[in-house]
Amino acid sequence: MAKINPYINFKGNCEEAFNFYKSVFGGEFLFRGRYKDMPPSENGQSHEIDGEKIMHISLPVGQETLLMGSDVGGEWAKDTIDGNNIQISISAGSEQEATQLFNGLSVGGRINMPLERTFWGSFFGMLTDKFGINWMVDYDYRLDG
Repeated sequence: MAKINPYINFKGNCEEAFNFYKSVFGGEFLFRGRYKDMPPSENGQSHEIDGEKIMHISLPVGQETLLMGSDVGGEWAKDTIDGNNIQISISAGSEQEATQLFNGLSVGGRINMPLERTFWGSFFGMLTDKFGINWMVDYDYRLDG
């Protein structure tokens, strides 16, 4: 069964925000990756943002819930404004479930990143549904053992 978590995009202050959230919720970051750690991309979008900025961070805020986030910037994030910077992240239990959820949610909407294998070990994609809600769907291959 899929799990749903909030995902927040920031305009350069993700690390500051997550350090604050950590002071409120406690716990430790499960992951903190920076843009400088990414392999080169074909479209070069990752080079439009400071390499020290956060590519992805996750903090447990409950037994089953993660608060996740990243910094965005450059031309590829020009439409990010306060208020539309929150996405719903679905962690599927299988690649088949991820595909089914992604395909279902994208009907009448817009695919922002096709569902595909990523360098970080997930089957991942992003979309905006027909109601304007931003979704991220992933299946983590590393959980297969």
